[in-house]
Amino acid sequence: MNPSIPQKERIVSLDIIRGLALFGILFINVKGYILLTEGMDIPVNNGINAVIDTLINIFVEKKFFSIFSFLFGVGFYIFASRAEKRGDKPLRRFSRRLLTLFVIGVVHVFLFWGTILPAYALIGFLLLPFYRAKVATGSKWLVAITGVYLLALIWKLTGAPSSLASVLDAIVADSTLIFLMFLAGFLAAKSDLIKRVGEWKNQIRLVAIGSLPVVAGFSIWTWFAAQSGADELNLIVSLGTVPAVLFYLSSLFLLLEHEQIRSLFTPVSRVGQMALTNYVAQSLIGSLIISIMGLETVSPVNVVIIACLIFIVQIIFSTLWFKFFTMGPLEKMWRFMTYGKQKIK
Repeated sequence: MNPSIPQKERIVSLDIIRGLALFGILFINVKGYILLTEGMDIPVNNGINAVIDTLINIFVEKKFFSIFSFLFGVGFYIFASRAEKRGDKPLRRFSRRLLTLFVIGVVHVFLFWGTILPAYALIGFLLLPFYRAKVATGSKWLVAITGVYLLALIWKLTGAPSSLASVLDAIVADSTLIFLMFLAGFLAAKSDLIKRVGEWKNQIRLVAIGSLPVVAGFSIWTWFAAQSGADELNLIVSLGTVPAVLFYLSSLFLLLEHEQIRSLFTPVSRVGQMALTNYVAQSLIGSLIISIMGLETVSPVNVVIIACLIFIVQIIFSTLWFKFFTMGPLEKMWRFMTYGKQKIK
């Protein structure tokens, strides 16, 4: 989710990446728009469905909600720092913003059981102590948390003692990945890296080049693990997520330095600009499409079709919406719940 930022102050590349992240998240969430009940048959993926399912595991699974989480961390710093410049109390204001997000998330649970909003709101509170900390201090925490997370995954993959299973499961949970991405995004914004991509493009290019062979290696590993039906598939996907996110983000930031590419992706930026509205709307549109198609289960082929249809609808709707309004409907409500009737410059 992104704070409500005046149109002229927005960083377009962030909106584009946020829009692309929403598209990627669809490939994971669409299956969840059908509530599975006891006794329901779940078909085994074969042929093209098996291939698509594996490709989603390689290129999408955990990657795009991680990018979304990174952007949430960026948004936290932008929101809080601007609140402080206005003379507001940034941490108190952001806490209220998180509480309102939690309320919105709880309501969304009744529409989509797999919503990430309540978790985002609760995990977001862990960022508050880092607002006053130095970037160097936050970076040490980020390295430590990432190291523990990756080591725990490796230990589980190589056969950790069963007595430590519950501890390791807690460490490698998606909540840990979400928080470390929150923190990474926050530090990127606080160090002003987000606004100075052009100055750091050589270093960012090295990150992209350096992470590419690692991503390729994990892609091959994931492919063979999926083909063999390995029990460790989810752990392998999790282990490969951090380098994949590094590659995706560094590549996207470099590409979006070019004005022509930014212009090409302007419709996607509109989707990202009203991310909260579109995230919630995805579950409504998806459920409607699934109902019209008369599906009882959603195959990987169906996932691709439905995800693309939803995103096309959202591109059209978002583009039209911003011809008449400056803010998405749920963003407007979120802003009101955060500030009340107070006027914000």
